[in-house]
Amino acid sequence: QVQLVESGGGLVQAGGSLRLSCAASGRTISVYVMGWFRQAPGKEREFVAAIHWNGESTMYADSVKGRFTISRDNAKNTVYLQMNSLKPEDTGVHYCAVGYWGTSRRDYLYWGQGTQVTVSS
Repeated sequence: QVQLVESGGGLVQAGGSLRLSCAASGRTISVYVMGWFRQAPGKEREFVAAIHWNGESTMYADSVKGRFTISRDNAKNTVYLQMNSLKPEDTGVHYCAVGYWGTSRRDYLYWGQGTQVTVSS
């Protein structure tokens, strides 16, 4: 089992930045892909970004490319999401996940409880 705890969410004005963190405990995560998803009110949970276990491969949703950066520190069992140039449409609960390479929710095995990000216009 893997436990994931997200932090770093909050309220920010459009154009601002936030850095999300996700700390993992339990089973080692160094062999897994780590990803971020988000869910806006009334919408489906959608893929945001993922990073390979070796940290050398990343992928992003088109909506966040050039604005968000995902990184990981396997020694700390932690993944980060640096979010810059935030827009109101980035608002939602952001979830950390651990699993296999992909953009579907079905590719991920473990999920955190989520952290709220609210971007005001």
